[in-house]
Amino acid sequence: MFRALALLFTLTAPALAQETIVSGLSQNRVSITADFDGSEILIYGAVKRDTPPPGGGRLEVIITVEGPSTPVTVRRKARVAGIWVNNAAVLVDSAPSFYAVATTGPLGHILSDTENLRHGITIERVIRAIGITAEAENSEDFVRALLRVRTDEDRYRVLEGKVELTEDTLFRTDVVLPANLTEGEYKVRLFLLRGKQVVAHQERLIGVRKEGLERFIFNLAHERPLIYGLISLVLAALAGWGASAAFRLVRA
Repeated sequence: MFRALALLFTLTAPALAQETIVSGLSQNRVSITADFDGSEILIYGAVKRDTPPPGGGRLEVIITVEGPSTPVTVRRKARVAGIWVNNAAVLVDSAPSFYAVATTGPLGHILSDTENLRHGITIERVIRAIGITAEAENSEDFVRALLRVRTDEDRYRVLEGKVELTEDTLFRTDVVLPANLTEGEYKVRLFLLRGKQVVAHQERLIGVRKEGLERFIFNLAHERPLIYGLISLVLAALAGWGASAAFRLVRA
């Protein structure tokens, strides 16, 4: 019986052959300094196979880059007695500070709704807004507003067709990180798809940290707020005195 099972496994092994991802990053650490104006990350890789490419449709690649997530309060303004005021707000449980989706083709053509729900690939699937329907009317409008604002700020991006795929084996894309990065771990996810189904995926991390003067000021403000406040007052007083002295010299 064991011989029969071994023979059956041998005969079916090619059908069970899988594709795996071998990937790399141009850098896995980004330093935020006083003159930081953004950074460009090259994400590249190859599809590893032990057998010829399987059937099931054309190979597609999706790459996502996700920044640290935090709760976000989204407010809606209305005009009351000629004055614009906040008249409603909802709390989104979790929204990434940065999110980019790069693909080999249109998302609707290469990714099924089921796989999108399972893996949380598109921006809409990453944002968590549980229970906001009880906080305000038309609560979905608040999430759409968040998407629109962060897209306009270039913090949410959909880069369809920006992944280059060569001979169904090698792939690469460039993702530009903006200057207003949030410090933390940035998650890079890579997906291989055939027939709108995910056949392999991998995850990597990019560390984003403040360095130099930026790190010193950040640590001082959070760990020694009293000292930070006193230094700020002294610097403000010196700046005011210096401006006053310069003005008197100009007038003289």
